[in-house]
Amino acid sequence: MGTNGVPARYGGFETLAEQLIRCAARQGIAERFTVWCPAPRNVKHPPRTWLGARLRTLPLRANGIQSIPYDFTSMALEAWGRDRADCILVLGTSGTAALPLLRRTSRARLIVNIDGREWGREKWGNAARRFLRWSEVSAVRNAHEVIADNVAIAQEIETRYGRTPHVIAYGADHALDATPADISDLALPDSYALAIARAEPENNLEMILEAFAPYPDRPLVVVSNWQDTPHGRALKARYGPAPQLFLLDAQHEAGRLRAIRERANVYVHGHSAGGTNPSLVEMMPFGRPIAVFDCAYNRATTENQAATFDDAQSLARLLPDLWRPQTATAMGAALAEIAARRYRWDEVAAAYFDLMGL
Repeated sequence: MGTNGVPARYGGFETLAEQLIRCAARQGIAERFTVWCPAPRNVKHPPRTWLGARLRTLPLRANGIQSIPYDFTSMALEAWGRDRADCILVLGTSGTAALPLLRRTSRARLIVNIDGREWGREKWGNAARRFLRWSEVSAVRNAHEVIADNVAIAQEIETRYGRTPHVIAYGADHALDATPADISDLALPDSYALAIARAEPENNLEMILEAFAPYPDRPLVVVSNWQDTPHGRALKARYGPAPQLFLLDAQHEAGRLRAIRERANVYVHGHSAGGTNPSLVEMMPFGRPIAVFDCAYNRATTENQAATFDDAQSLARLLPDLWRPQTATAMGAALAEIAARRYRWDEVAAAYFDLMGL
């Protein structure tokens, strides 16, 4: 629980939920799972199962301020409802302030993936940050098991709270599974750099766009949910007219995403919060050079094999070298090897299932 449900059409936790159910279906145990989802709009009879897993819905959004009652209500119904769960896997900390009560009154095994420093994201106001910090404290102190998706996050949790989380990253191999789709409607250039991120300040899309804007000969494709946030709308209005900047709306179809990634020459990753960002690990199997914002999470994810930047000027200076064939081949091969060794869904699912007692 804690996601927009399955199949994935939003972000990393949704992809995690989908891949866990896919792995469970291959093992013949998907019917033991329940996935909580926001009730789809304008759908009178939403599906009740997916790949054998049961779907349950609430008339609340899984994001923003509604994520707090959404998470709490779904946890309460699973912990105290008629069909009580043996294990509750909570993805994120929006509703984990309720964990002390659940721990005392429920038989369920409580597992929380804490999702990095959610309280540190710029999109939250001071009151929300304080609440999310309190929720993180509650999660770490009251969950039976705590998961961090990145060793740097795990080290922070151990330093702050004296508890060592299980480190379980995301998988990346699914990014190559889909057949490339036709994307001729996008009219993309033959050669381009690529960034895929939600339009939130901590993902540094403004920094990336600023690095490319002065250079007409450096095409950049950015895939984002531009219209969903004031920040995104402002960026699209400012940078959208530049002919070398291709600002695409979010793409959820796996074949189109594969085709967009496959045609890119360079990938740029600006995320500064969270841990192992799915959009980064999903690009690594493609064997392209990658520039990442310089923070501990991104360095850990790429084992220091990616180029790093900390402002628009340093990113602009990196780009000519990343386009050189020798650099591209060597860096791309190193990153693809890391993905093949560390970011495999079967191994990720096995680690989760082991904690869940399956």
